[in-house]
Amino acid sequence: MQEDFLHYVWQHQYFDKTNLTTEDGQPIIVLRPGQRNPDAGPDFLNARVQVGEVEWNGAVEIHIRASDWLRHQHQTDPKYDQVILHVVYSADQNVARTNGSAIPHLALSSRIADHLLATYERLREQPPEATLPCAPLQSHVSELTRTMMMGRTLLERVEQKADLLTALHQQNGQDWEATTWHALAIAFGFQKNAEPMARLAKALPLSVVRRHRHDAHQVSALLFGQAGFLEEAGVADAYVEELRQEFAFLRHKYNLGGTALAAHDWNFLRMRPANFPTVRLAQLTGLLHARPVLFDALLSAATIKALEEFFTAPLPAYWQTHYRPGKVGKVAAPGRSSIHLLVTNLVVPLRVAYARYVGNQELVETAVTLLDQLPAEQNHVLDAYEAAGFRNASAADSQGLLALHRSYCSPRRCVQCAIGGSILRKR
Repeated sequence: MQEDFLHYVWQHQYFDKTNLTTEDGQPIIVLRPGQRNPDAGPDFLNARVQVGEVEWNGAVEIHIRASDWLRHQHQTDPKYDQVILHVVYSADQNVARTNGSAIPHLALSSRIADHLLATYERLREQPPEATLPCAPLQSHVSELTRTMMMGRTLLERVEQKADLLTALHQQNGQDWEATTWHALAIAFGFQKNAEPMARLAKALPLSVVRRHRHDAHQVSALLFGQAGFLEEAGVADAYVEELRQEFAFLRHKYNLGGTALAAHDWNFLRMRPANFPTVRLAQLTGLLHARPVLFDALLSAATIKALEEFFTAPLPAYWQTHYRPGKVGKVAAPGRSSIHLLVTNLVVPLRVAYARYVGNQELVETAVTLLDQLPAEQNHVLDAYEAAGFRNASAADSQGLLALHRSYCSPRRCVQCAIGGSILRKR
């Protein structure tokens, strides 16, 4: 058993309250269980409990064993002096506040229904490889409950991504165009090269790129030079040599040398050439050259088609036929599936971050509805949810399910999930 189960039981009062008493026999009446405390300190705040003839207002702390109070050093922490009731599964020790005054215990071991605890343990004890621990119990869950939980987790996932962009916005002096450049670079790194792309964006300020956007050759020199790909040995190519010379001049002019990456910083392992970081840099070069404004364009595009057109900027001639400096191979603009990932991971969170910045809730809703216009994603995690009866008809569904898996199912936070709660109530 984990404490989260007792939190759930106490919050919803799912225990036998007949003749409720403390461990020393004083009658208890729970007038208000309190609100969950997301910060440091007692678990529930603003509770009202009558113990004996006295009504108390304060906090409730919850532990599996009463002795956990001492293990967590609460007896020396003044934040816990406001605790009026110690709710435990097993009362194995008397505890007190910092001034030595005793805290009454309520033990729940004999008051929680066996079937409720058994269902919780069944969910918790599913093997790690079980993507969805409650899959065998989905017959107890309504479609409405699943839909509502997916909507909740979708918003949580979008908000988390928007939080990262808000932090980027602060780091970039509240410049939305510079923030978009950083976010765009990270998004073009996709999963395996997001970190070096973030370093590249930091090592190559947008102010420098802006001055050379009119010249694709100079943009190529800046991106590939700062990425470290122009220094690779064994590349005998006249165009690459021109890029080296151009970058040497620009590096000196803008004092860029100390922040440049090296070719070994990038990941190529188990990737198709179409996904190589050098290909993504070529696509990014074309985009920066062809699209003089980033933020306003991504903010104002009204349809997925408009966003697809924005991201399919033509590549410079050399990069249409080279997937790496000196390596011949056909290269195209980002495909539709890649663009849809850019919409999901860049455009929507960027719009949400901006909407929060200007206080426009309608823009948040408009941003999220873009995901309804995108096809559903497919992977082995989503396959498991579809097999259990979950809807996966659009990217909005996919993102909600992925967030459900990452934030609730994988860490087995079943009691914080509306689906898990529905199963526990019905069982």
